[in-house]
Amino acid sequence: MVLLKLILTMLGTTFLLLGYLIVFRKKYSLINGFEAALKAGEKEESDAERVGKTYLLIGLKLLIVMGILCFFV
Repeated sequence: MVLLKLILTMLGTTFLLLGYLIVFRKKYSLINGFEAALKAGEKEESDAERVGKTYLLIGLKLLIVMGILCFFV
């Protein structure tokens, strides 16, 4: 159970950090091939924000699940 808590914490923190860097710090280089597609006009900044918000939500959900797991187990 300790291993599961550790894995959930690490994954949640990683996704949360990636989402933060993409959405708030505009580090589009973290998305594979996005800067080239942005320059070519294939993608827009809203696409990167959507990916970043998805990472933020996944990270938050993993950390919430880990918190519930720690509370009940």
